[in-house]
Amino acid sequence: MSISLPGRRQALKTIGLTAGVSLLKVPASSAATEKKPPVSFKFSLNMSTIRGQKLGFIEELRTAAKAGFSSVEIWIDTFQAYLQNGGSTAEARKIIDDLGVTVENAIGFAKWIAEDELTRKTALKQLQEEMDLLAKIGCKRIAASPMGATALPLIDLNTITERYITVLQMGRQTGIKPLVEMWGGSENLKKISHVLYVATESGHKEASVLLDAFHIFKGGSDPESLSFVGEHAIEVFHINDYPANITPAKISEPDRIYPGDGIAPLRQMLKVLKNPNKPVILSLEVFNESYYAQDALLVAKTGLAKMKAIAAGI
Repeated sequence: MSISLPGRRQALKTIGLTAGVSLLKVPASSAATEKKPPVSFKFSLNMSTIRGQKLGFIEELRTAAKAGFSSVEIWIDTFQAYLQNGGSTAEARKIIDDLGVTVENAIGFAKWIAEDELTRKTALKQLQEEMDLLAKIGCKRIAASPMGATALPLIDLNTITERYITVLQMGRQTGIKPLVEMWGGSENLKKISHVLYVATESGHKEASVLLDAFHIFKGGSDPESLSFVGEHAIEVFHINDYPANITPAKISEPDRIYPGDGIAPLRQMLKVLKNPNKPVILSLEVFNESYYAQDALLVAKTGLAKMKAIAAGI
């Protein structure tokens, strides 16, 4: 049966109305998912920030969680002190899970890079033991710093690369990823270009660098160099700030301050580092004596608020 012209118009109106109603019935959750902006960063607390309060391993974790952090970086010596005083990896793992925090990285100082062979062998044994412990509490990474080679003479970067490959192979066996760390005050691995060379030259898919706003300034790297650090090369970035009127030669660890309270080009850095496909972990790492004199929870909350303010809209 044919439909008259007025009938056709009415049919089209009805179809249009029905379609509109269907669109209105799209689940709210779907619409919210479509509009939700990608996450470029995760916020973490490096326990250096509240280390001076001497809370102990478990209370540091609780403080971070109470402050609103879901990610943390622990210090191996504090963790080991907890174990030596009767704690266990099983207990620690349960507490970590109950708090809902992720141990993203661990700060240790094994001298894997040292020139002296005996020192290096001892350090690798130490590193193996540390990785085994960290794996039991679900830690994902460990810092591979230039400790043991901070003074002259310079070590050839190819030699450092070979030693880093050894550490990477150890990490593969334990499930812990070692991050080759830049220290601006060191003679070795003091620049972005140094650690980036070691990571890329290793040819290892797990190779990654650990950078730090303070060390970029201290070591004389140009912040623009961050643009050469590809998304596969960085997972954790230590965020902090530093005051004006102090030179790289004079600045020291206790001079670190909250993000946004100094002159570091942090927003410029974060714009380069952001990666919606794999959020970069921004970890607050400061060693400020005036913060150590304050309540640890207040310090952690203040730090998180300032980190979020710096990263807002990037």
